[in-house]
Amino acid sequence: MRAVGVIGAGQMGAGIAQVSASAGYHVYLSDIDLVRAEAGKAGIAKALGKLVAKEKITQADSDSLLARIEPVGSYAPMADAALIIEAATEREEIKRKIFEGLGAVLGADAVLASNTSSIPITRLAQASPDPARFIGVHFFNPVPVMGLIEVIRGLATSDATVDLVRRYGEALGKQLVFANDAPGFIVNRVLMPMINEACFALGEGVASIRDIDTACRLGLNHPMGPLTLADFIGLDTCLEITNVLFTSTGDPKFRPAPLLQKYVEAGWYGRKVKRGFYDYNGEEPVPTR
Repeated sequence: MRAVGVIGAGQMGAGIAQVSASAGYHVYLSDIDLVRAEAGKAGIAKALGKLVAKEKITQADSDSLLARIEPVGSYAPMADAALIIEAATEREEIKRKIFEGLGAVLGADAVLASNTSSIPITRLAQASPDPARFIGVHFFNPVPVMGLIEVIRGLATSDATVDLVRRYGEALGKQLVFANDAPGFIVNRVLMPMINEACFALGEGVASIRDIDTACRLGLNHPMGPLTLADFIGLDTCLEITNVLFTSTGDPKFRPAPLLQKYVEAGWYGRKVKRGFYDYNGEEPVPTR
């Protein structure tokens, strides 16, 4: 496998492009237009520049990595990619439109993968050119730092597809875990109910934002509290995933917390907009309630 395509040049897509290029693959990076794809590469260059300044990598290594990332304005150049990874926003209609558009360029033996964090792979595969060559590869943010990939096999996914993704993940130096095609897969099936319950606790006045986070961080030995983590993930993303769990299972334990919905309605999505459960405009995060 020489080339990898990545669709979506935001935080997740750029991270996938970076680690793929670091492993030696040529990466075609696309977004809704060439300008956004180039902006994604510029973000990668900025991140690498910080690593060079800290002497974590050399300038030569940074330049070599960046040279393997090619921003593109259409899917056509991805025709020679053995693996194309969709890393668009967590909206099923958007992902389906991308898969349908790839039908004309996906190679005869190429694999199409979705970085979805919760949407059923078997259902998404219906919009792909060939469900046997469709699979879920769920990376975690920040991709260059987090060492895990969840691999999710759909009902029609072939053994050859799984093997190709396994080799790709190993080349990236990631630990792979394999999940059945169930709502939320492994991590979000466990994580989102915890974040959602923290939102319920906050909304019901059980404790303050800081105390909920401190209790979970120290009492559960977690690196950060659930509300801090929700801000890091994005409250809109947390709500999307929780809604998928709720609608897919019909189980009331996944019902989204009213406070989480209210924050999303306010546009307080977390770190990416500098306001969520914490305000990030100052030197230190300040609770917003």
